[in-house]
Order: sequence, then C-alpha cells, then structure tokens
Amino acid sequence: MSFDRLWAESAPIGRSDDGGGYHRYTWAGADGDARAWFTESAVARGLDVRTDRNGNLWAWWGAPGPGAVATGSHLDSVPDGGAFDGPLGVVTALAAVDELRSRGFTPSRPLAIGVFVEEEGGRFGVPCLGSRLATGEIDPGRARALTDASGITWADAMAAAGLDPDGMGPDPDLIGGFDVFVELHVEQGRALADTAHPVGVAGSIWPHGRWRLDFTGRADHAGTTRLVDRSDPMLPLAHTILAARASARSHDARATVAKTHVNPNGTNAIPSLVSAWLDARAADQATLSVVVEEVREAARRAAHDHGVALAVAVESTTPLVEFSHALRDRLAATVADRVPESAGPVPLLPTGAGHDAGVLSAHVPTAMMYVRNPTGVSHSPMEWADPKDCHAGVTALADVLADLLTEPVRSV
Repeated sequence: MSFDRLWAESAPIGRSDDGGGYHRYTWAGADGDARAWFTESAVARGLDVRTDRNGNLWAWWGAPGPGAVATGSHLDSVPDGGAFDGPLGVVTALAAVDELRSRGFTPSRPLAIGVFVEEEGGRFGVPCLGSRLATGEIDPGRARALTDASGITWADAMAAAGLDPDGMGPDPDLIGGFDVFVELHVEQGRALADTAHPVGVAGSIWPHGRWRLDFTGRADHAGTTRLVDRSDPMLPLAHTILAARASARSHDARATVAKTHVNPNGTNAIPSLVSAWLDARAADQATLSVVVEEVREAARRAAHDHGVALAVAVESTTPLVEFSHALRDRLAATVADRVPESAGPVPLLPTGAGHDAGVLSAHVPTAMMYVRNPTGVSHSPMEWADPKDCHAGVTALADVLADLLTEPVRSV
C-alpha cells in the first residue's frame, strides 16, 4: 500500500535522535521540510498545491471551487511529540487518493487535502491557529503579534518563511467552498483497543482552553533572604498546580499545568516572575467554568498569602463541539461496511482533545474518524498505531471520501 511508502518518507522529518520524539514547530526548520515533503508528494500525484493567505497548504484533486470535499490534518507537533498526531491524517489522505484511483474512481467534484499550521500551538501558544484564522475565529492582528519563547513574532517568522503576514485573516471563499470536511486522526485514548474495530467515529469534542497565569514576586538571594521576608512566586504556583489536580478530580474533568517560564531561572535566586499555563477540559461548558474558576481562586488566595501579584489571561477557548449526528451516522455506516456484523456497531467516541475539525465545525459540516491506538498514549514518543490499523484507516477514509464526493452533504 502506498501508505507505507509515504509514511517511511515522512516519518524521519523532525524526529530527534535521542528518544525518537518529534520537534516540528511552525515556520521552523523541520516544519519547512515537512511542508516541502507534502508538496512534493501531492505534486507527484498530479494535485494542484496552493498556500492560502494564512499559510495552510491545500492540495486539490480537481479545480478548486464550490461543493468541494476536504480532508487532512496537520504536520506540526508538540515538543517531543509522537509520530501519528497530525501526520497520520495527512499521509492517509494522500494514500486515499491513490486508493480511489486504483479503484478507477474519478471525483465529479473537487477534493482538497489540507495541512493546517500551528495546530498544536507548540511554538506560538494558540492551538488550531491556521483554522482559527481561516474561519475568522481569531483576530489576525493578535496572531501576528504572538511570540515564541525567543520573542520572535508570528509575523516575522511567517515572513522569514517567504509568506506575507499582512494578508492573514478570514478566508470565506475557501471555507465557504467546502461542502464537508473530514479529519482522520490517531485515537488519543484506548476506547477502541479492546474492540474489533480498527476505526471509530467521533461524536463530540469537549470544551477546553488555555489560561496563562503570571505570578510576580521579588527576586532575591536564595541563601541570605529570610523566609518571612520572601515574595516567592514559585510557592503560589505550587498551590495552584495542586488545586488544578484536586478540582479536575472532583469534577471528572482534566486540568494540567505542564508549561512554565521562570525568571531569572537560577538555582540560587528566588524568582521574580513565574508564568504558567493551565490547560483545562471538561465534558460540558458549565463544568469547565467551575474548574477554571476554582483554580483561579486558589491561585489568587495563594498569591495573596505569599505577597505575590497575580495576572490571569485567556489565551484560547474552544466550545463544546457536537458533530452533526446525520453526518456522523453516515460515516459510521460507511465504515461498518468493512467490519463483520459480529464486531457490533462502529464506536462513537467523545474526546477531550482539540482539532482543526472542531474549529471548522461551526462553519462547515464536519466529521472525524479515529484509528485505533492500542496504548492510548499520545503527545509522546510512545504514541503508536499498528500498520494494519493504519491501512484500515486509509480504506475507511477512501470509502468515506468516495461517498461524500458522490452525494452532496450541505443539507446534513
């Protein structure tokens, strides 16, 4: 299957020699290599590759126009991320084109394969930035001003990659031309692991967001400053991390503090500033709001008790995504045709992970499919999917695309 060849070509790009994790950051070296690989692979298939005003890549089978069916995912990674999160959806899309052609299928409407930029937010902090820009869900001025850990702005990084940041913004002609968008993704969990189904269908995406907390204290000497005289921002951060875990456990939610910046970050110096990022997710918006407020209040109390100032800023929020039931059921029925009846119905899976499909769902009829992940591990070098299940994903995606390219779905 062409999937194996495509996977072998793309897998080494951005993979570290020690540990095998991936470092593909938007507009940086490995990201450019991955984009070049996609472009070359698409052109080799006779597809017309275009870059939209926000830097997302689109490979077209057929002339771009209204009524198009779109699929794809992303190629960027979290720091030291896994091989499958994002790239699986891109590679299977290219392989699905090969599969459809091998069947003698010729689409009567255009098919687009998309590669969205900064889906993970690994460099500039805002996830799904490419799809948010294209759909008008983030102000382009704010996006241009985003900075990475080195202080480089999105605008400067994008310009250095040869693109025009002044042209960024909503792209209604592109988005409005899509009849449907389908994203295939590796499962981030193990709901399929104990079933006979290599492929499941998404039901919903939990509401989620990221909040930045800045604890400002006073830099001082770690060896000479009495404890009573300290204004140490690390202490309220510690209380906040524990509060996040307690609140998430109490409400059956998710709350994680996994990224911090410490200034001046010396072993013998009390910090003057600690910045931390809260990632919070829950099954519904009300629960998410309660969790975030409990964490915020715990941070406020701890900062007050330790003589530290606190500022909290919302970096991104995504509401509950409930995928169209009719479209979801249509995909499930198509996927079920390849599975023995004894396996039971195709699983419909909720997820706490965000995706470009979730952003697009407010503007385009959208659906997702998941390829089985036997370990359930994601955002880690241990992320994995069996090649046979990946092949099943290619077949499922090809079947779904053939169906969607044949029958319009805008009314779904």
